[in-house]
Amino acid sequence: MNWITNYVRPRINSIFSRREVPENLWQKCDGCGTMLFHRELSENLNVCTHCDHHMGITPRARFEALFDGGIFTEVEVPEPTTDPLKFRDQKKYPDRMKTAQKTTGEKEAMLVAAGELGRTPVIAAAQDFSFMGGSMGMYVGNAIVAAAEEAVKLKRPLILFSAAGGARMQEGILSLMQMPRTTVAVQMLKEAGLPYIVVLTHPTTGGVTASYAMLGDVQIAEPNALICFAGPRVIEQTIREKLPEGFQRAEYLLDHGMLDRVTKRTEMRGELITIIRMLLGLPPAIQADLPPPDETEMEQAEASPDTAQDEKTPE
Repeated sequence: MNWITNYVRPRINSIFSRREVPENLWQKCDGCGTMLFHRELSENLNVCTHCDHHMGITPRARFEALFDGGIFTEVEVPEPTTDPLKFRDQKKYPDRMKTAQKTTGEKEAMLVAAGELGRTPVIAAAQDFSFMGGSMGMYVGNAIVAAAEEAVKLKRPLILFSAAGGARMQEGILSLMQMPRTTVAVQMLKEAGLPYIVVLTHPTTGGVTASYAMLGDVQIAEPNALICFAGPRVIEQTIREKLPEGFQRAEYLLDHGMLDRVTKRTEMRGELITIIRMLLGLPPAIQADLPPPDETEMEQAEASPDTAQDEKTPE
């Protein structure tokens, strides 16, 4: 027996022909440390099935779960001037933008879409924290203005999902100017009598919190989301005092009157449908694909003696 051909060669072939397991099949929960299968995690909208920890989710994935049938159309956003300040730190601003675009597959930090939610037409906008920390720059300002204008034009409610580390430092004062711009955009909705609902996700901080993220008719937050202007560490170093447990988290803000609701992501769609239809004065949504029953037929059926018979029990 030739040991080279019968043992060594098959052994070498088996080593080099092994299929490598993809690295993205499992993801570790930041809350409890449990390893979660990617398909199971995706079906649960990036919420840990063990501890209910809410991980980050992209605007596109959020909209696919939010809109009826996952169907929506993107609203066009005007393109701002590229690198108006010629800013450079460790890298040039355009290079950072290209890296973020390649990593996320998105053009910028906010996505605006139109679709139906419980058969109710709405406009929605969502920030992507994975795109340069969801920072508010000129594009984000343009996106919110475009979303508000589209909502007023079509007479639809606007739902905004915030997730940001604040203003974008690479655009300097131009990014801070988006605070009054977006405030005016929100005022357009209020003057048109259209609902503006904000869903604050983890984290929502800085100039975003100081402007459009806290101007909603209804303020909802995901569980344990950090919502603040200055972070807790900065505050502790400034006042030199220990902050209360859970300070600036969604549940703490709800207890102190800053929020209306804290809702799980898996229950958010149903919550938004109910709130929107209430604010628009519409009847509750029908939880089925069948058309609503005709009221006249129902009244005739109830009045007919043949529709139901009392069951007689033997004596």
